[in-house]
Amino acid sequence: MTSFVPLTTVFPGLVWLMAALALVQGLRRAALWRVGAAAPVAWLDGLAKLPRRYLVDVHHVVARDAYASRMHAVVAGGLLVASILTALAILPPLADFRPYWFLVALAFGVTAVGSLLVGARRYPQKQKRLSAGRFQILPFLLVAYAVGGTITALILALGGGGGLFGSVALALAAAGGLGLAFEVRHGPMRHAAAGALHLVAHPRPGRFEGRPDTALQPLDLDAPRLGSEMPADFTWNRLLSYDACVSCGRCETACPAFAAGQPLNPKKLIQDLVAGLSPAEPAYAGNPYPGGWAAEGARGALARLIGPDARIHPDTLWSCTTCRACVEECPMMIEHVDAVVSLRRHETLERGALPEKAVVPVTELRQSGDPGGRPLGARTDFAAGLDLPRIAECEPVDVLLWLGEGAYDLRYGRSLRALVRLLREAGVDFAVLGAEERDTGDLARRLGDEATFQALARENIATLAKYRFKRIVTADPHALHALRNEYPAFGGHYTVTHHTALLLELIRAGKLNPGRLPDLSVTYHDPCYLARYNGETEAPRAVLDAIGVTRREMTRSGRRAMCCGGGGGAPVSDVPGERRIPDIRMAQAAETGAGIVAVACPSCTAMLEGVTDRKAEIRDVAELLLQAVEAGR
Repeated sequence: MTSFVPLTTVFPGLVWLMAALALVQGLRRAALWRVGAAAPVAWLDGLAKLPRRYLVDVHHVVARDAYASRMHAVVAGGLLVASILTALAILPPLADFRPYWFLVALAFGVTAVGSLLVGARRYPQKQKRLSAGRFQILPFLLVAYAVGGTITALILALGGGGGLFGSVALALAAAGGLGLAFEVRHGPMRHAAAGALHLVAHPRPGRFEGRPDTALQPLDLDAPRLGSEMPADFTWNRLLSYDACVSCGRCETACPAFAAGQPLNPKKLIQDLVAGLSPAEPAYAGNPYPGGWAAEGARGALARLIGPDARIHPDTLWSCTTCRACVEECPMMIEHVDAVVSLRRHETLERGALPEKAVVPVTELRQSGDPGGRPLGARTDFAAGLDLPRIAECEPVDVLLWLGEGAYDLRYGRSLRALVRLLREAGVDFAVLGAEERDTGDLARRLGDEATFQALARENIATLAKYRFKRIVTADPHALHALRNEYPAFGGHYTVTHHTALLLELIRAGKLNPGRLPDLSVTYHDPCYLARYNGETEAPRAVLDAIGVTRREMTRSGRRAMCCGGGGGAPVSDVPGERRIPDIRMAQAAETGAGIVAVACPSCTAMLEGVTDRKAEIRDVAELLLQAVEAGR
């Protein structure tokens, strides 16, 4: 094989052939993305920032699994360096420079080590969260390319001509290398090509700017089709992002619905979106949706995605709590929740196919501005005897206190009463809207009813425009997220603060002087819409530390905390599972041995207090702080 063409030419030529094959396979795959809708992409900015996005942002997530981080760094780095160095050896000065080939052999040797690390996760027994299928051949292709490349490079470094041994080594490298290139279209190497392009054309570039980019994008209600019914309804870069999935199963492990045995597996959901786009897609080989749902459904750009006979059952769609745990854990930074909401929008707005138990609260939101159909003026009933000021009677004020839906709940009314008493104790100039406060529309938006959300948003924005205040404070992270991050798209720009952040300010300013409560053992439960959606994890903990409690962290905490099960309309969707999500979360809290679970969200309060066999007491951070302030007098 090398008698007529020097090995120094054939070996680099092999890498160039691999690149050509990978390009062809990649272009064939890219043809599928073109069926998606148009999307604006800042190409030059994305390309310039690709190295940082890959080496910093992606690897920040990858590094949470130490083994996977080392494996990925070694195999990906070695593969890339070895291939580039070999390709450059087509230049005569390098081809004949024997020390250069020692460097190439070293790079291939590193790749071989990484290949063995890849194989160790799949053989002799595959890790449960990983998908099998064509991924099972990946270690063999990597080993063949790396070992063959190492031997070939060493032969050239030692000045050998190759002979039969060199031909065998080159053939081994060719089998592995061309196999890897071939897998760019449908196999496990697709994520490498699609992943890099996805990081350039990411639909949420703000995620790479060091700030939460979690607001849902407004839907054009005059569009001919609302939401996504078929793959072609997604933008092309969303379709690209689903191809970036490496089927690692981290999202599956983090998903509260999957843990509860509800029919949702975010990994399979993404793979169903991928498979729905192409009839030629290999069969899914990972963990299924819990409950045995295994329908295949039609494939193709115009194939319906949701339905009892489609690839994705409606119960799968409605099981999602929109907690973003899957998004937080995804090393390729795929936006699972955006896909869920887009599919829900079509089900709700085009087909009127809301879950049965969600129809009433959504209808009440449309008609009365509250999901329970309760009088808006009754929102302040919790404050009987507290003389709650209304902004219409005392503007301007420093703080507008947004009460949220939790104000109607008798239990959470205690938390709000504690907060109001603390504000008075600190001398804060505040007021509430009273009967003028409508629901922010968070529930409607997460259930796909964008029309109701936009109507409520505009009504609330018009109401807020009548009054003068410096900032909005709320104890409801769902309201905080809507007001802070989603209302600006409709002209509502406000400074919005969570109540725990304000309470911390007041403590540090000396306006609240709490005593110490060292006898209390407390574990703090992070609300999804505060921690993951808005990045606030420290203020609640700092308040607890300021009152001297013994604070114990759950295994899953901060931005990686487990959902209580109360978001995304899940309580009204009410999809059955094997367990309840709040039961799982309270079991995690019990592992800490803490007697109190501190919360900072009305939904979390309701969900966790609903656990019948819990040993710990549920207390809002404001309630604990008020107890400390009273103890310090």
